[in-house]
Amino acid sequence: MAPTIATVTLNPAIDQSVAIPGFAAGEVNRVDWEQSDPGGKGVNVASFLADLGFRVAVTGFLGRDNAPIFEKLFAQKAMQDRFVRIDGKTRVNVKILDEARQRITDINFPGQTGTAADLAALEAAIHGLTSDHDWFVLSGSVPAGVPLDWYAHQVARLKAAGKTVVLDTSGEPLRAALGSAPFAIKPNIAELEELLGESLPDTASVATAARRLVQDGIPCVVVSMGREGALFVEAGQSLLAVPPQVDVKSTVGAGDAMVAGLVAGKARGLPLADSARLATATAVGALTQLGPRLPASQVIESLLPQVTVQAVAAD
Repeated sequence: MAPTIATVTLNPAIDQSVAIPGFAAGEVNRVDWEQSDPGGKGVNVASFLADLGFRVAVTGFLGRDNAPIFEKLFAQKAMQDRFVRIDGKTRVNVKILDEARQRITDINFPGQTGTAADLAALEAAIHGLTSDHDWFVLSGSVPAGVPLDWYAHQVARLKAAGKTVVLDTSGEPLRAALGSAPFAIKPNIAELEELLGESLPDTASVATAARRLVQDGIPCVVVSMGREGALFVEAGQSLLAVPPQVDVKSTVGAGDAMVAGLVAGKARGLPLADSARLATATAVGALTQLGPRLPASQVIESLLPQVTVQAVAAD
C-alpha cells in the first residue's frame, strides 16, 4: 500500500489569476479573463499528490465565509478534509498575467489570525492524523498570531511520533525549524541567501551552502533556481536537475508541484536522481497549466526523460 500523506497549510489562499494584456499601474486596465482556484502551498501539494495517485489528508486554517470553493476541491480529489474552520474569509491572492509582455505581477494579501483555541484545535487535528499517515508536509507562511517557532515544534513532535516531515517555508519560521531537522526543505536561492545571510552567486556556491545544511542534520535539501533548474543535495550527492523548455502558462503552484514530486519519489523509495527527475517534471507540468493544476499523467511521464540530471561539484 502506498504511504499516506498529510499536508498542513496555516495560510491558505484563493489564487485569482487575471489576464490583462499590457497591464499598466495607475491606469484603467481591462481584464481578458479571470480564474479563481483554491490554493495555498499545502493545499496545492496535496492536490498534486492526489493527482500522482496518493491518499492525502489536508489540515490547517480555513475561513468559514468562503470555505465552499476549497470543500469542492477536497471532494473532487477525495482528499480527507481535516481543516479547522475559523472566523472570517480565507485570503485572496491575485496574479496579473500580462501575456503581451510576458510578465506576472503578484498581489498577496495577509492571512487570517486564528485564536489560541483555533491553534489548539489544529494541533489536535495534526496529532489525530499521526495514527494513519506516514508523511507530513508543512508548507507556507505563518500568519500573524502564530508563533514563528510553531513549525519547529511541529517538526519535533511529528519526528518523535516516527513520521517523515518535509518543510517548505522561509524566513524566521524556516530558521527556527532547522534545529528540529525536518527530512527535507526546499528554499529558492533568495530564501537560502536570506537564511544563511550570504550571497550565492553561482551553482557551485549554492551546492556548497546546501551541503552545509545537510551536514548540520537536514537529510535532503532542494534549492529551486527557476529556469536553471533545481539542486537536490543529500549526504555524498549533489545533483542539478535541468528542466526542458516549455510554454509557461502560469507559475502558480510550480514550487508546490516540485515538493509534491519530491515527496512522491521519496515515498516510493526512488533514489535521489529519479526523485529529482520526477520533482522537476511535475513542476514543469504545472507551469504549462493555468492555476495550480497538473496536466494528464501521460504528460508528466513524457517530461521525465526530458529532464537532465547531472552531478555538481561544490566550492
